[in-house]
Amino acid sequence: MWNPVIRDTLITFNAVEKTPKDVALDITAKAEQGLGFFVCETQGRVLGFATYAQFRGGVGYAKTMEHTIILSPALNGMGVGRRIMQTLCDHAKDRGVMSMFAGVSARNDAGVQFHRAVGFQPVARLEKVGFKFGQFIDLVLMQKFL
Repeated sequence: MWNPVIRDTLITFNAVEKTPKDVALDITAKAEQGLGFFVCETQGRVLGFATYAQFRGGVGYAKTMEHTIILSPALNGMGVGRRIMQTLCDHAKDRGVMSMFAGVSARNDAGVQFHRAVGFQPVARLEKVGFKFGQFIDLVLMQKFL
């Protein structure tokens, strides 16, 4: 479910699709670091996930994280996004994290609105930092204090 977002949208600037091995390695690495990787599934079918990692490298950033959330459009309006983000933020807060960042494509209005609805506030707009499908795209940085 991640690859269609990578392949077909401007939601992520990444253009390299994930293999099952890539995802498994990411989940394992996050677990080893005490970070969360939360999956929403029903009847064995993955419908979304949320995870987080340190915002920038170095010990000075150890209390600031950035998350990724990808959900199936079939879940829109059902509250699943809110629940998985609450779980993610609670997990991070329990580990001493002070704030969580979201880097949202400026072309993803629904993503910006979702993050506002769950308590993130825009703090910066980085112009033309993403490039995909032959075009430059702005990134909206949003922050939530935990």
